[in-house]
Amino acid sequence: MRLKGQTRTVDREFVAEVENEIGAAVAACYQCGKCTADCPLSFSFDYTPNQILRLMQLGQKEMVLRSESLWYCATCYTCTIRCPKEIDIAKLMSVLLIKARQEGYVADHKIRLAQETFVNSVARYGRIFEAGLVGAYNLKSGDLFNNADIGPRLLTTGKLRFLPHRIKGRREIRKIFDRLRSSRKGKR
Repeated sequence: MRLKGQTRTVDREFVAEVENEIGAAVAACYQCGKCTADCPLSFSFDYTPNQILRLMQLGQKEMVLRSESLWYCATCYTCTIRCPKEIDIAKLMSVLLIKARQEGYVADHKIRLAQETFVNSVARYGRIFEAGLVGAYNLKSGDLFNNADIGPRLLTTGKLRFLPHRIKGRREIRKIFDRLRSSRKGKR
């Protein structure tokens, strides 16, 4: 089987590094497809979860790190729960996303922007503030009226609020993000 864009370069060191981080061997995957069959977002992926695992088995570092799938993964753990070989595929996707960011692979500017806006919302409010999230993303992306058609419907059903919901423990959550940011600065 030859996947689109597959190269002949095999990076076993990369595979070993990732396997060490996730605590499992990607070679254990026998391509049953359960991870992909149950993934709620696989329809939007360029490579499905089992294809990402296969690319890892083949040592295709560049193809894996360029994959849009890493950015679309919701880390819902459905794939991990369904894996008969107990490979933590959600953790694999997270580790690969971190490596893609560290090495400068960004599938699409808007995907990265959406992810950063999401994380900033959680860091600031301790949870997602939907109206703020959409507003910040639309401003930063330059697409001011993106999804403007669904806003009124969400407001009338009570699914969207103009002000963020206050939760307990916001300070603690903010401290977690502050520690993460300071540890990242120390690694640069």
